[in-house]
Parts: sequence; C-alpha cells; structure tokens
Amino acid sequence: MTQRRRIDVNCDLGEAATPSQLEVEARLMMLVTSVNVACGVHAGDATLMRHTVRMAHRHNLAVGAHPGLPDRKSKGRREQSLSPAFVQELIRSQVGDLMSISQSEGVRLSHVKPHGALYNIAARDRVIADAIATALLQLDHGLILVGLADSELIAAGSAYGLRVAAEGFADRGYRADGSLVPRGRPGAILHDEAAVVARARSLVTVERIAAIDGSVLHPRIHTLCLHGDTPDAVSLAQALRVMFDEAGISVIRVDHVA
Repeated sequence: MTQRRRIDVNCDLGEAATPSQLEVEARLMMLVTSVNVACGVHAGDATLMRHTVRMAHRHNLAVGAHPGLPDRKSKGRREQSLSPAFVQELIRSQVGDLMSISQSEGVRLSHVKPHGALYNIAARDRVIADAIATALLQLDHGLILVGLADSELIAAGSAYGLRVAAEGFADRGYRADGSLVPRGRPGAILHDEAAVVARARSLVTVERIAAIDGSVLHPRIHTLCLHGDTPDAVSLAQALRVMFDEAGISVIRVDHVA
C-alpha cells in the first residue's frame, strides 16, 4: 500500500468559557491547520466566533463552521429525534451566522463539520446526511463537507457534488463497523500520548487502525481530528507535529488536501 505523505489536522474551537481555555485554544492554533468554529448554539457566541475567526486568520488556518444541536447542557452531545427540515434550518442558520462574521473579517469559510450528536447521527442516517448536504448547497456549493470516513455523511456529500474531507480520529475508539465508540463507554477516548501518536501515524501512512474488538479498519482520511477540550491537548498536538515531521508527512489545510 502506498504511504500517504500529507494530512490536515483539524481542531474544534470557539468553545472556550474561561481565560485559561482561551489560552489553550490560542496555543492549539499554532499547531493545527484547520479549525472548526462553534456557531453559538451548542457552545460559543457571536463575540467568541469573531475572536476565533480573527485568530485563525492570523495563523493562516482554514476556517470552518461546527454547527451543533440546540442543547448547551450536554454541549450538543445528546442525540435527539430530528426531521430533515429542522436539520436544514439548523445548518443554514448556524453556518450562515459564521459565514457573515467571517466575511466581515475578510475570511472565506472553507468547510463545515457537524458537531457531536449531529455528526454521529449523520454518519449513519442517510436522510439526515442528505439534509446537511442540501443545506450546504443552498449556502455555498464550494463548502467542503467534513465527516467520518466511510460514513453516510461522506456519501451524501459526494452524491450532491460537494467536495468532501473524510475524517479520522487517533484519540477515539472505533467499533468494528467504523463508527466511533460513544462517549462515556469504555474505550471511547484514549489518553495515552504514545498510543495516540502511534495510531495517528498508522492511520495517516498506511490507512490502518484497530477497533476495540481487535478487528482492523482501513479508513482513507483527508483530515485528522484533535480534540481541544481533552486534557493535555497542546502537548498531544506538539507530539503529533513532531511525529509527522519525522515521518516526512506534510501537514496542510483541509482546503488544500480534500
């Protein structure tokens, strides 16, 4: 198998609620290549959205929207019953808000990555995935749709003629069907830095990662997610960048790799 030599590293940001969290987000922006900005529904607000866009632009990062479900208590991670019409409006309103802020800052929005429960539902439910893809076409057909590799969301984006970026996770557990282990369950989140870095290298270079049952998955990804709200996120990002450099892997923006 041919080894891959380029990858985007994305991070979900714009969720900071304290000065220390803002500092973490600022440090992460020096280590990633694309950011997904919370759009004020599951987290964040207009002021934080503008701040995050400005900071990302300063670091020449690809700026994307990270729309989520309207449930701030669970940070958008609790699944709900959704209709396609509701999802379309949810995407149009949140992405539209960030798009307006970005345009006023001289920044073109490059991509959209659904957040939390919305991401997971769309990964397996083609109807919801189609609703998201439809909403993006109505906003800007040039937007890149970011979703779990080999998921219904990626299939929907491709079917609707959108550019897509398949995403992988080195710090999350996978089930045998390629879906992520739900948060709160054993093996859902990996904390050992060495293990996460090793998984990232395998995932990027040879498209190989082990599921929690020991089976082997072969997702082909364009972008690797780094969670900014996990402990030691900055040190993990630094370790990943060192590994990529040593392996001769170019780290570039999602709009250059998708």
